[in-house]
Amino acid sequence: MADIQYVTKETLEQMKATLQHMKAVERPAASRAIAEAREKGDLKENAEYDAAKEAQGLLEAKIASFEGAFANMRVIDEASIDTSKVSILTNVTMTNLSTKKQVTYKIVSEKEADLKAGKISVTSPIGKGILGKAVGEIAEIQAPAGILKFKIEGITA
Repeated sequence: MADIQYVTKETLEQMKATLQHMKAVERPAASRAIAEAREKGDLKENAEYDAAKEAQGLLEAKIASFEGAFANMRVIDEASIDTSKVSILTNVTMTNLSTKKQVTYKIVSEKEADLKAGKISVTSPIGKGILGKAVGEIAEIQAPAGILKFKIEGITA
C-alpha cells in the first residue's frame, strides 16, 4: 500500500485541475495525433505514428498515477494545526548550531516541496529529523557531510 500524502486544499485543487486538463485537452490531442499519423501510410515504417502512440502511453500512465495519488491523499486544514511540536504544514524557525545561521522552513508533503520557496518535504532528511520536536529541542540530522544539529527556535501555523 502506498504512503498517505498530506496536502493542503489548494494543492489538491491544483492537482485536480491538472488531471482535468490532461483528460479534457491532452488526451484528445494525443488521439488526433495518432489519427493524423495513421493517415500517412504504412504503420510499420511510420515513426510519427510510433511517437504519437508512445506519447499517448506516457500520458495515460501520468493520468493513472494522478488518479492513484488521489486515493492516498488526505487534506489537512491549516487552521487546525498543532504548533506545540513540528508537524506537517507548520513553519519552523531553527538555528544551525555549527554555522549559527537561522532558517525558516514550512514542512509540506513531497508534492508541495520547493526549497526556493522555503518548503521542505516531511520525508526529506531535515523534515524527518525535526518532525515531532518542540521549541528548544535540538535535532540531530544525518547528512552526507556528517551530522547537522539544529535548534528549534519557533513553530507557527
